[in-house]
Amino acid sequence: MNARNSLLVSEAWRSLRANLSTTVAATMTVLIGMFLLGLFIALGTWTVSWSNHVKRELLVKVYFAHDASKAQENSVAKLLAQNRYVKTGGVTYVSKQQALKIMQRSYPDLAQGLTSNPEPDAFEVTPKRPEDVNKLYNSIVLPHKPPGVSLVNDGKQISHRILQVAHVIEAVFTIATAVLLIASILLIANTIRLSIFSRRREIEVMKLVGATNWFVRGPFMLEGLFCGLAGSILAVLLLVIGKAIALPSILPHLSTDPDVRAWSFPLIALILLGMGLGIGAIGSGLTIRRFLRV
Repeated sequence: MNARNSLLVSEAWRSLRANLSTTVAATMTVLIGMFLLGLFIALGTWTVSWSNHVKRELLVKVYFAHDASKAQENSVAKLLAQNRYVKTGGVTYVSKQQALKIMQRSYPDLAQGLTSNPEPDAFEVTPKRPEDVNKLYNSIVLPHKPPGVSLVNDGKQISHRILQVAHVIEAVFTIATAVLLIASILLIANTIRLSIFSRRREIEVMKLVGATNWFVRGPFMLEGLFCGLAGSILAVLLLVIGKAIALPSILPHLSTDPDVRAWSFPLIALILLGMGLGIGAIGSGLTIRRFLRV
């Protein structure tokens, strides 16, 4: 480290110790912001993952009449394979025997006492995109259902609700994350402004004797980086403690599907550390611009 950089670091460290109350306030501001952001990232990414999982389960079910021939079923299978709204490999044949077994497992009371199999052969069709479920349904039933098909079901009301909820979740996650970041930047900027304001005469003198903007800005940006890093580390430690205490009681109430999960904790911790450093630097950098106009 050369003399210039050593001077910047020592000046920033001296200022942090001399303005301890401001330093603590700025660090606590980052701590609160990053802790809330970490909670929101974990909850938000899990919720988005859950909504994506639910969207992937949206299906169009094509039920055949009991007297439908194998030729008719094969013809419908060919049409579905060529349908542009169908996901590749997204057509699953469910025979009436398989459907009866599913019914016996899912609704044992209804399956008791049956003298014959009421279930028809069917295709479960997965759309290429969850949002294509209506287009896929219309492409099958319009202008008329294929021969041998008795019913096409896309769970219209359920699918619409799922898609609406998923879109709301994604929008809320994006907006709330942006609001948290902006609020954290503004809070730490206002906190550091107190330190800068108390030293405005010193800054003016440095500018008058020829100090460059970056030389004046450097210590304050380092102060912001120190506060941001310290606040982020404390936030990560609090999240570790909260994870150890609260997560075991929460997990049993969450979805057990393996593809429904939040981002990994190390990734969230790295994001928080990076965000804390960025917020500290940006907040202090934006604040000092006003005092560099001498």
